Amino acid sequence: MNGSRQEEFRAYVAERRPVLLRAATQLTSDRAEAEDLLQAALAKTYLAWDRIRDRGAVDGYVRRAMVNTQISWWRRQKLDVYPTEQLPDRPVADDHTDQTEMRDALSRALQRLPERQRLTVMLRYYEDMSEREIAQILGVSVGTVKSTVSRAITKLRNDEALLP
Repeated sequence: MNGSRQEEFRAYVAERRPVLLRAATQLTSDRAEAEDLLQAALAKTYLAWDRIRDRGAVDGYVRRAMVNTQISWWRRQKLDVYPTEQLPDRPVADDHTDQTEMRDALSRALQRLPERQRLTVMLRYYEDMSEREIAQILGVSVGTVKSTVSRAITKLRNDEALLP
């Protein structure tokens, strides 16, 4: 790119940067990410500057570059998250008091469940038994175990004593 075109590009960026940064912020909802996104889009625009004949269309070109770049970043980020069958281990809390209070609250909430729901939750989550194993122990169907656990978990989630 020759000197006059570089100056033309610099002038464009100096003039339109605030407007383009607002558009980038709308795409990312984060000021730092928006600045990175705008910088990447301007780099792409700089490389294509000689090919852009209509200078009135430059804003559209930069916005399209921002959208395409943001989509690429989302896709790349999405590949970094993989669903698994097991939940990750919870980080160890530094404060023993918080752990004790949470255990106490959970214990009280479990005590408020009807006996069958409490038993199925204990076997499922504390003893790590499968639904089939629980069904055999209790002499009920697997579907009954599933619905009982589901109802119990719903009650526990709605239990105000567990809320911080």
